[in-house]
Amino acid sequence: MKSEIDESDGLILTQLQQDAKISIDALAEHSGLSIASVQRRLKKLRDNKVIEREIAIINPKAVDQGMTFIVMVELERERLDQLDSFRRKVRSDPQVQQCYYVTGVSDFILICITRDMAEFESLTHRLFFDDANVRRFSTSIAMDRTKVGMFIQIPEKEK
Repeated sequence: MKSEIDESDGLILTQLQQDAKISIDALAEHSGLSIASVQRRLKKLRDNKVIEREIAIINPKAVDQGMTFIVMVELERERLDQLDSFRRKVRSDPQVQQCYYVTGVSDFILICITRDMAEFESLTHRLFFDDANVRRFSTSIAMDRTKVGMFIQIPEKEK
């Protein structure tokens, strides 16, 4: 899905990624556009799903969810219905923060967050051991959250 993003849209998107609570007035000032123009552009960006969601990012340790796991999952079979079934399962699990369907040895890479190892063990039973289509999985424990974000660099248009 490619959308036509001009320089003004890029400025708005960059500011929103840094602070989703930024006021329309501040966006207008930063982009050099009128308030009405910024409002129209925001509506279009949301309607076209360029802006998918506007969310709060919570510090996991502040809510007693301090363990992060990177899990590589290899499936037994990769039929479309089995892939979809696994995707549905991980999408519905609140402890799965991110899921990527990848090439290589693993079929999926998951980023999971839990309170402790016992909670992670419960997650492994729910997602992997109880699924006959999961051949194997391997886990790495994150020692530090060095960089966490969803910022996307907005390419500048050639002039």
